[in-house]
Amino acid sequence: MSNLIQAAKQQVAELTQRAYEKAAAGGVLPGGLEVKGSVEIPKDASHGDYASSFAMAGAKAMKMAPRAIAQAIRDHLELEGSFFDQVEIAGPGFLNFTLGKRWYGQVLAEVEAEGKRYGASDVGHGEKVMVEFVSANPTGPMHMGNARGGVLGDTLANVLSMTGYDVWKEFYVNDAGNQIHKFAMSIDARYHQLILGEENFPFPEDGYHGDDIRELAAAFREQHGDGWLDKPEEERQEAMARYGLSVNVPKMKEDLRRYKIEYDEWFFESTLHESGYVAETVGLLADKGWTYEKDGALWLDTTALLKEKYLREGKTQEQVDKLDLKDDVLRRANGFYTYFAADIAYHRNKLEERGFSKAINIWGADHHGHVARLQAALDGLGLDGSHRLVIVLMQLVNLLQDGQPVRMSKRSGKAIALHDLLDEISVDAARYFFNSRSSTSPLDFDLDLAVREDADNPVYYVQYAHARICSMVRKMAEEGVHVPAAAHVDAGLLTEPEEKALLKALSELPEELRLAARDYDPSRINRYLVELAGSFHRFYNTCRCMVDDAALRDARLKLADTTRAVLASGLDILGVQAPEKM
Repeated sequence: MSNLIQAAKQQVAELTQRAYEKAAAGGVLPGGLEVKGSVEIPKDASHGDYASSFAMAGAKAMKMAPRAIAQAIRDHLELEGSFFDQVEIAGPGFLNFTLGKRWYGQVLAEVEAEGKRYGASDVGHGEKVMVEFVSANPTGPMHMGNARGGVLGDTLANVLSMTGYDVWKEFYVNDAGNQIHKFAMSIDARYHQLILGEENFPFPEDGYHGDDIRELAAAFREQHGDGWLDKPEEERQEAMARYGLSVNVPKMKEDLRRYKIEYDEWFFESTLHESGYVAETVGLLADKGWTYEKDGALWLDTTALLKEKYLREGKTQEQVDKLDLKDDVLRRANGFYTYFAADIAYHRNKLEERGFSKAINIWGADHHGHVARLQAALDGLGLDGSHRLVIVLMQLVNLLQDGQPVRMSKRSGKAIALHDLLDEISVDAARYFFNSRSSTSPLDFDLDLAVREDADNPVYYVQYAHARICSMVRKMAEEGVHVPAAAHVDAGLLTEPEEKALLKALSELPEELRLAARDYDPSRINRYLVELAGSFHRFYNTCRCMVDDAALRDARLKLADTTRAVLASGLDILGVQAPEKM
């Protein structure tokens, strides 16, 4: 699998180095020097396609003017058989390389040869990574934050798979601890109110007030009758929590399946407690001297762990001393382990038991304070959490309609639920829009824009480009003109600026995938597809495909169909359909 942008950059460096060695051997330039010039892509295409700063980088060591060095390099360049057909000297001594038909033809050939895997690479070398995302409390419907995290995690997993990582997708079900206790109390209270009347049984102030809790209580009563009023509170609430989870978890799976998300595993927090793994993990921290007892509880010396972490990362002692660091309770005085203890155990399970080299988590930005503490706890276990635990923090979503914020769901009075949203807009629009900005940016989701069928709606704009090409290919096939193989196309005929711009845009997918994986930012693929669709629409409006010159006609048809293939691949990475008709 190749990356033609990187290949061209590398070739510029190699051609320049060979030309320098040849010029040095001929006595034109001083020999034996190691010159580290950069190769960049100029923003202005009139400055060539790639620019080398070799001459400026070598000026001091060679004691020569950069333009004189550049001239010597240019005089000794051998472009025969390379990607380039022209080199010019510009400015203080830049060497500007212009791509030739061999490179453009290679773009068409590689997309054809690699098919749906075009853009794939082995950057990850088969490294085993887990992407854990959504992991919503199973105490109610999934909301907008879960919707953004879902598509961000799923698309990131696709990007990592395309770039050579061995990816595992996981949902962590928080089916233990305080949230589940509150969930059980809420169902129990509504159950009592159904039987005794709302005025005769108080509802806990910190309980869950949504209509879904009322529905669970009514369903429990319908299934079990009124007799559970007489059961001991602990037994009753345990049964209600179990019942609520048995309803909610399948609903979550159904909602996510509708959203085109499937997991390799749904991992239940309760299994860590039941197996004794949480207790064992806390014991290991104690054995390593990272815990102490106070007020009957067991504490993690988070302060000491974080100080070590920050000093390793380059902070000064003075900076560390100014931080407001606090320790964490691992086991309460009542003997119950905290959520933080379970979280440490879960991540130890990922890195130690299951052998993932990296655990990548998609979290809401409100969890930012938890990141360093969890990494430090894993450092304390000798698991190098500071490097192996990667947290992608995700900013909030603002849902807009008629230019105004939409804050509440009519159904429950709470945050908008994912299934409510998918009743209003298509899954394609939801997946595209939720991944359209970097996770570090807040996202304004315009419901009106998401359903519009025009060029302002980015998902429509990209899908329309794909459908437009499919229509063109069909019509030309009806007239007996079929898409040729890349080997039968003369890429040298594609000389119009719009043709070259489109070929360059096609070459960018492998590099965009590499950068998206490096930065954990799959929104790069959205932006890439909008730019590719724009390049195609400009080509389509300027360059007619059905022309009398058969060779030019075939080259343009091949270029259009290659664009169709790359648009389809990119949309597939996003989990969005590539329609053939619109």
